[in-house]
Amino acid sequence: MPETHYTADEMMTIAAARMLRNGTVCFVGIGLPSAAANVARLTHAPDVVLIYESGPIGTKPSVLPLSIGDGELAETAETVVSIPEMFAYWLQGGRIDFGFLGAAQIDRFANINTTVIGDYRGPKTRLPGAGGAPEIAASSKEVLITLRQNKRAFVPKLDFVTSGGHFDGGDARQRMGLPGKGPVAVITDLCIMTPDHATKELTLTSLHPGVTLEKVMESTGWPLKVSTHLAVTPEPAEVELSVLRDLNERTARAHAGQA
Repeated sequence: MPETHYTADEMMTIAAARMLRNGTVCFVGIGLPSAAANVARLTHAPDVVLIYESGPIGTKPSVLPLSIGDGELAETAETVVSIPEMFAYWLQGGRIDFGFLGAAQIDRFANINTTVIGDYRGPKTRLPGAGGAPEIAASSKEVLITLRQNKRAFVPKLDFVTSGGHFDGGDARQRMGLPGKGPVAVITDLCIMTPDHATKELTLTSLHPGVTLEKVMESTGWPLKVSTHLAVTPEPAEVELSVLRDLNERTARAHAGQA
């Protein structure tokens, strides 16, 4: 086979970016979600409204932020509000169409862990923590999750449940009184998964080009369900790759103090 002209991370970021619809309001996490959301803004969704939990609304950063407190977000935002207003009025008020989250671990019902690896009282690794992710997962109309896929991340049981996805499946969210749909897609460097309509268990629905079913299975810590209509993710278009690479290059220069 000829050498691919894009990386697995580029495929993942672009596949995630495509999930955002133009004109929607998106609450963005730092890292992979931020890259995907800004690629969407710079390609097919110029009117997407990006919100970060530090308060910027309608931000249009020229480089990817290092954290939610990055000044680039406030400087390029249409307005900046207080964190209590962000969560009480915007998020819990039902004004967020998409919550876009990353994770360290995820389980079959799209619950995520960003708190600790190992036992909570004596963890092997202490992670950045919850931040606003539990509230984003609870109150956004829809949630997208993106992370790299391997058995350390895709686990049968989370070491700690930081943010609830579909909990134990079925109508768990409705029984708990949560307003949003919860996770509607998990986008990885290998594939796309979506929750089963009835059980809410993650189901493999699309393989990225060149990725085998066997590779996805061996990278998942549970027996992954596979859709009877398994698709292949469309390859990145040249414009998508160009925008992503330019964004990453600008970001690297800025963070190295060369911008």
